[in-house]
Amino acid sequence: MGLLHYFSKDTDKRSKFIFNLIAPIYSYLSPSIEKTFSSAIKALNKEIPIEGKTIMDIGTGTGAWAANFLNAGAAKVVGLDFADKMLIKARMQNPGIEFYNANAENLHQFQDNSFDIVTASFVLHGVKQNSREAILKEMKRVARNYVVLHDFVGKTPFLIRILEFMERSDYKFFKLNICKELKMQFLTCSMVPVKYGTGIYYARK
Repeated sequence: MGLLHYFSKDTDKRSKFIFNLIAPIYSYLSPSIEKTFSSAIKALNKEIPIEGKTIMDIGTGTGAWAANFLNAGAAKVVGLDFADKMLIKARMQNPGIEFYNANAENLHQFQDNSFDIVTASFVLHGVKQNSREAILKEMKRVARNYVVLHDFVGKTPFLIRILEFMERSDYKFFKLNICKELKMQFLTCSMVPVKYGTGIYYARK
């Protein structure tokens, strides 16, 4: 039955299947991913000082993006994901971070204005616009000051385009529309390109 979830019209079921499936090999990709994260955190830190901030990371996976905030001096970091196998690896690799199973479209466990920064890395491009809107509303509600997205900017490398096709993501429309979508909900919105077709989008409440 698990394989059938890949062909499901239910985005959540399909995403859970994909990310639980790749969890065992995800750590092998960490070195290259970590280089991208490190550059992105440095770029973000110039725009929004991270030291002393409280952070929530949506769709945290194995916690690599969240760990960069902790290493940059964040006071507290919490990671959320709905793939249990990802969370198992995240807890093993990042004992200084709190991890919870949660769906980004409904963060009822958390009160309004709970974290200085609510962030997501390579999450929003994977869902359709209606889901992005729901996730951004929840991120905005839980955030005290900023919502930060680390995701695709500009030209996407060929291999990544193949993976995104397999995932059936919305990355093309994400790149075209995310700034407009953020400006509909936030006071300000800025974008900073980083490298390898990625960058930082950040919006202030």
